[in-house]
Amino acid sequence: MKHQMIFQRYEFKYLMDARQLQAVWTAMAPHMVPDEYSHSSIRNLYLDTPDFRLIRRSLEKPVYKEKLRIRSYSRVGSSEKVFVELKKKYRSVVYKRRISMLQEQALGCVAGTELWPDSQIGAELAYAADFYKTLRPAVFLSYERDSFRDVEDENFRVTFDREIRYRREELTLDSDTWGIPILAPGQVLMEVKVAGGLPLWMTYVLSERGIFKTSFSKYGTAYQDILLNEQRGEPKYA
Repeated sequence: MKHQMIFQRYEFKYLMDARQLQAVWTAMAPHMVPDEYSHSSIRNLYLDTPDFRLIRRSLEKPVYKEKLRIRSYSRVGSSEKVFVELKKKYRSVVYKRRISMLQEQALGCVAGTELWPDSQIGAELAYAADFYKTLRPAVFLSYERDSFRDVEDENFRVTFDREIRYRREELTLDSDTWGIPILAPGQVLMEVKVAGGLPLWMTYVLSERGIFKTSFSKYGTAYQDILLNEQRGEPKYA
C-alpha cells in the first residue's frame, strides 16, 4: 500500500468465513500480488464528540457523512509520524484526505493546543475540528491487515482485516492492540477498493461462494457494542 494522501474511490465490504476466504485467495492468485506493505498492524484513534455525534450521524446512513481519525501502520511513539485522516462518503463514493505529522503534534492539533499545518488538507482538518468544537480521541480500534493490488491496475486493491478490536481507554498509538473483538471467531472482513466496477473474476467468485456485500462499519459496530455494554455494565477486554 503506497502512502497516498488523497483518495477518490468506491469501497465494497464483505464478511466471510475461512472457506470463503480460501476460495477468494485461489481466484485472486492469477490477478493480484501482495501490495508494497503487504501486512500491517493498523491502529486508529477515532475522533468524535463526547456524545458521539459523528458516528451517530454516520449510522443514520445520510447521503453525506464523514469520519476523522489518527492512524498508524504499526506501534508508534509520540515523536513518530502518524496520519490524520478526514474520510468523507457522498453518494457511495469515498473521498479520503490525510496529512502526516508527529503523533504528539496530531493530538495537540485535536486538543487545540497546536495549529494545524498550513496546507489545503491542514485547513480542511482545522475546519472540521472547529465545526465539531469538542473533538477528542473517542475509541482506539485496531486490526491486522493483508493488502493486495492488481498486477495491471494498482488502483484496484483488496484488503483482508482480522482481529478487529476496540477499546475506550489507553487512547494512544504507542500501545498494544488489545481490546474487545467485533468479529465472530474465524470471520474476516474483505474490503475492495476500486475506481469503477469489479472485474469479472471477482464478481464470479463472490457469486459462486455466496459472498454478499455488506455495509459493515468497524467504528459503527464498535459504537453499537459500546451502547450494549453500557446497558449490561462495564465490559471485559479480550
